[in-house]
Amino acid sequence: MDATSEPSGHDQTPTQTRGQIPGSGRRPRVMVLFGGRSGEHAISCATAGGVLRAIDRDRYDVLAVGITPAGRWVLADDDPERWAISDGHLPQVEDTAAHVLLPQAVDDRDVQVLEAGRLPRVLGEVDVVFPLLHGPFGEDGTLQGLLELADVRYVGAGVLASAVGMDKHMMKLVLAGHGLPVGPFRVVLPGELDRDPDGVTARIAELGLPVFVKPARAGSSLGISRVTDLADLPAAIAAAAVHDPKIIVEAAIVGREIECGVLGGHDGDRARASLPGEIVVTDPRHTFYDFEAKYLDEAGVTLACPADLPEGIVEAVRDVAVRTFEAVGCEGLARVDVFVTPDGGVVVNEINTMPGFTPYSMYPRLWEASGVGYAELVDELLRLALARPTGLR
Repeated sequence: MDATSEPSGHDQTPTQTRGQIPGSGRRPRVMVLFGGRSGEHAISCATAGGVLRAIDRDRYDVLAVGITPAGRWVLADDDPERWAISDGHLPQVEDTAAHVLLPQAVDDRDVQVLEAGRLPRVLGEVDVVFPLLHGPFGEDGTLQGLLELADVRYVGAGVLASAVGMDKHMMKLVLAGHGLPVGPFRVVLPGELDRDPDGVTARIAELGLPVFVKPARAGSSLGISRVTDLADLPAAIAAAAVHDPKIIVEAAIVGREIECGVLGGHDGDRARASLPGEIVVTDPRHTFYDFEAKYLDEAGVTLACPADLPEGIVEAVRDVAVRTFEAVGCEGLARVDVFVTPDGGVVVNEINTMPGFTPYSMYPRLWEASGVGYAELVDELLRLALARPTGLR
């Protein structure tokens, strides 16, 4: 399928991964894994709530596992309502007595539970992990590496693609190396501002104002500041450094914020691109699409799916999205965010290899507008993961 063809639903599904594991007579078992150590813990929990609600329990067995902010893996409640963001309340995985132990070898698929004073309890085999973690220690290749060591299949990007997608600095270098358009930027390394404040300020001033100061390896708009006065740079860098000691500073780009969902292809086919959508921040209290606008002030933001764009621009956005997906070696899913400039140009802002996945998040909404419903999308991602080989690929 080419980069701009319409989504085709299930017409490319390998039949051997549907319903049962070949030769086993049982349904595939899915570990839904969420929470984690990053500042996006609560968003991960909300994402898990949507997926737990959507998974077809007649087709899959489900095991819910949460990772606490301290890094403990625990058995979690698989009730979707437990993980909803409600009235500004952000859900969190709490520590329990039932700690989860992953398979320890490539010929082992059993997940065990360790409880104080008891022998390890075997929960059974896991066929695929759906890792719904956002940010460092989950979306950045670390978790993917752990699963690769045990030869466990999982949804989404592999180690390198996850790491590149998480680090905005490395991502921009890789995309530029593939001839994809990215905006001007500067990187501030740990301690650099203290060692050479004038030099850092001068380099950033070359970008012009305003600029956006961001943690290089964080998401959900955490720690981002819009800077219109160079005197405010130290405070903005300090705010970003709370989330990551490595900072990226980006020139502001005049244009419309457009997002496009990408879904991996079957049997060597190219990835598929959704129709693009647009984010419009309508509440003047938000000068950009910040954390509060994304998750706590739905009335202050309009998400247009599909975006009102000329057909030629739609196809250009979809083409750039798939090329971005391929440039980082992504698998499964990604959301590619771009700017469409007044002259019709398309500039890549970033790729998100594990985008927000609540029913109200942009990624599933983009696919719904493209003819693939939420539950169908969850099923498609699980089948893509079950069909791909383990090891080097």
